[in-house]
Amino acid sequence: AGGPTDFVARLLADKMKTLLGQNVIVDNRAGANGAIGADHVAKSEPDGTTLFFTTVGAVAITPNMRYDLPYDPVRDFTPIMRVVRNTTLLVVNADNKVTSAKELAALGKEKPNAVPFASTGVGSMPHLALELYQSAAGVKFLHVPYRGAAPALTDLLGGQVQALCADTPVLLSQIQAGKLRVLGAASDVRSEILPEVPTLAEQGFTDTHAENWYGLLAPAKTPPAIVAKIHAAMMTSLNDPEINRKLKQSGATPAPTSPQEFADLLKAELTRWGRVVREKGIK
Repeated sequence: AGGPTDFVARLLADKMKTLLGQNVIVDNRAGANGAIGADHVAKSEPDGTTLFFTTVGAVAITPNMRYDLPYDPVRDFTPIMRVVRNTTLLVVNADNKVTSAKELAALGKEKPNAVPFASTGVGSMPHLALELYQSAAGVKFLHVPYRGAAPALTDLLGGQVQALCADTPVLLSQIQAGKLRVLGAASDVRSEILPEVPTLAEQGFTDTHAENWYGLLAPAKTPPAIVAKIHAAMMTSLNDPEINRKLKQSGATPAPTSPQEFADLLKAELTRWGRVVREKGIK
């Protein structure tokens, strides 16, 4: 509750309840990188009244790390749409002397396995962004995984860790307040919200695309007519000028897709992150 996923869900739910003519309740089911919420929805009736609003983690990363999951991300869900995408940023405390991703990599080479680099948890998108950056830079930092973004950000601001990868919505207010310095964006294109920030690829670190997204899914076998109705309501909500403004103000970029486009994206992400998890030995 109170995190960026929760914020986006509540903003859209408030609009959708008027479009659908019924209450839309946000029920946070935290834990296991989204697996608890995913399992609940996978076992729900496919009648359109229980939906799964998730980040990429529960449906494309966790399934590649654990073989005991009680759900299958493809078999047990009906994709509705990708809703927003969030650029993953590499940041340091504004008091840090490091001013670029190359300088941070150089520091890591001077002190191998000693520069503390935070993530929001093992197997999270920020963790995978760190792994890709390390590989591209040929360096090894001291990975410090936290249980969520809030404690990681607190320790970065307090100087307990040197760097952090996290979603734009988590970091934006501290960036705007001048408390964080952005070293690069882990994406294939520059962020619409922070267009002045170069991507890591632009700085010579290839294969560092680690963009997070939020998507909406329903239980498997949900009738196409129900999927179409929910998709239409979500599209109308995202196209609302005030909601669009608030999303971008928070750091989230609206990025709607069709159900089929989202299904294709999900399969591609499962394959890509499966390769990264295996190569890095992440458990």
